[in-house]
Amino acid sequence: MTDRKAIERIMRFLVHHSFMFTVAVMAFVHATLLGITAYAGVTPLAVFNVFSVCVYLICALLCRRGYIMPVYVSILLEVCVYAIVSVYLIGWNSGAHYFMFSIVPIIIYFGCYLFKGPRRWIIVMSLLLIFLLYACMYIGHADMKPVYPMADEVRAVLTILSAFAMFFAMVFYSIVYIYSSEFEMSSLEEKNEQLTEDARVDALTGLLNRRGFIPLVDDLMKGGQDRRFCVAFCDLDNFKSINDSYGHDCGDEVLLHVSRIIKSRSQDWEICRWGGEEIVILLKGLSLGEARARMEEIRRVIESTPTIFFNKRVRVTVTIGLEEYKESYREPEDIIRVADERMYYGKQHGKNTLICGDRAS
Repeated sequence: MTDRKAIERIMRFLVHHSFMFTVAVMAFVHATLLGITAYAGVTPLAVFNVFSVCVYLICALLCRRGYIMPVYVSILLEVCVYAIVSVYLIGWNSGAHYFMFSIVPIIIYFGCYLFKGPRRWIIVMSLLLIFLLYACMYIGHADMKPVYPMADEVRAVLTILSAFAMFFAMVFYSIVYIYSSEFEMSSLEEKNEQLTEDARVDALTGLLNRRGFIPLVDDLMKGGQDRRFCVAFCDLDNFKSINDSYGHDCGDEVLLHVSRIIKSRSQDWEICRWGGEEIVILLKGLSLGEARARMEEIRRVIESTPTIFFNKRVRVTVTIGLEEYKESYREPEDIIRVADERMYYGKQHGKNTLICGDRAS
């Protein structure tokens, strides 16, 4: 797992610094060619490699400042001109023409980053021009003798180096493209999962909302033999007066406080902010008597535990309607509606109570 994470960090670094990495590799290749051509006595090509190294040093500065388009154009022009000059000076057998093909993945990969939509015809035209340039060079100068004959050993080294540059470019940019595509896809999936989660969860309290809660009740109703559960419909008493007296920020803090109390005393219950100051609880695996005892405990804790808001002790109570699941209920809304009606009955008969059946607890 550690090795995998290390590889991911490396790949992420290469993706985010691919322009700078490309420039650094190109500068290194030309520095190597500078040494080989100077050793072989091909002075004009050695001088050209000095020029190429300087070009890529400037490109590195441009990359740091975010000027990517000049870097893109510089790479294309430098490689094409170098290939023409090399073929003229040291011949086809040196493999210098391979450098023209080494920039094909660079043209595609960075072109897709720089050009969007219809402007991507520039990528196609660039590739076409590279091919036409190669074709013209080959047709017109295939039999041309090199100006500077070289020893077989030097020619072999140059051929292998240029072939390796082409191979490395194709493999490297293919891997980077695949990884960046997978990274983008996984990021998109994570965002979609987060959006899905946000659609199910209340932003203030972190409780479920109706969209996330109803399917859970429905699944439990259709879950087979053990479908014993209860639904509690809770409404904070005189919540509007709290908002009017202390402000909506205080009201939000009271909601958070009550939510924490309920969550701290629940096991595998599902808790939903139904709307405003209403909270609905799905008490799984409990009979009506067990649920009544648990919800009565929660009611008393809420009553006796004030919310601290800027050194103020804000007291709140809750009225609860409780109902047990019966086979006659066909939809989640049926049992929730009965619990809501019992809560409303409690509101009309004194508040701060739990209504279970036809009587207060």
